[in-house]
Amino acid sequence: MMTLAGLVTHSASGNVWSEIEDPTTGASQAIGETSSGCIRGARLLPAEGAGYIVMHLERNRYWGHPSLISALRELGMEISRKRLGMMHVGDLGMARGGPMPFGHRSHQSGLDADIWFDLDPNLHRGANSDRSNIKAPSLLDSMGRAVDDARWQENHAQMLKIAASLPGVDRIFVNARIKDRLCQDHRNEGTWLRKIRPWFYHEDHFHMRMACPPDSPGCTPQDSIPPGDGCNELAGWLKKPSEPTPDRKRPSAPMPKLPRECTAVLRE
Repeated sequence: MMTLAGLVTHSASGNVWSEIEDPTTGASQAIGETSSGCIRGARLLPAEGAGYIVMHLERNRYWGHPSLISALRELGMEISRKRLGMMHVGDLGMARGGPMPFGHRSHQSGLDADIWFDLDPNLHRGANSDRSNIKAPSLLDSMGRAVDDARWQENHAQMLKIAASLPGVDRIFVNARIKDRLCQDHRNEGTWLRKIRPWFYHEDHFHMRMACPPDSPGCTPQDSIPPGDGCNELAGWLKKPSEPTPDRKRPSAPMPKLPRECTAVLRE
């Protein structure tokens, strides 16, 4: 395990958080914000389970707070029970959380997970042992301006409904055009649609975020979701230009200022 001196938060590679492979021991606590935080006592999501499989194992990003791990396993079981397909889990967080060297600005406090929209149970066959040579397919058309009817399935809507209805789930981010499709097909079906929020990218996966758990007094919650189902707020989002394709690199974020407690998490 890496040793640290002083208040060092960078390594020779530029990010010490990504070089620590193991979590701290003891009780779990989400610390700080999802985009400026860390986690003590992270738990591992097994690489496979009922209704799900974890992708890109080489990244070592399958750690999270127990509330997140439990929610993902419950979601997988429900997907299996309802025969919706196979859930493909992307990134959670690193072993002690913290800022990642690439791919995300959030996912730092053990409360975030990316879940691919692809439900094909055969998707992982033929992959290497780390499942790192497979990309999540987009649900949008080639111009990125509408949901592709040839790819969209009712099973996608059902998976999102189950996820948004799980206890402890705070919100779910999807591409605005996917939210619009849900508003067209599933409006007035309950309160779950309110938790589905539009955000940039997210055409090939959705981002599930848990609320701050009771065992984590140092966790900083997000602002409350506005009232209503959010469908009337989409006009501005749908006017935005098409987003870059997933293959295009996103601008890197500067290292955030982390809570002081995260220095202790690095040292433990």
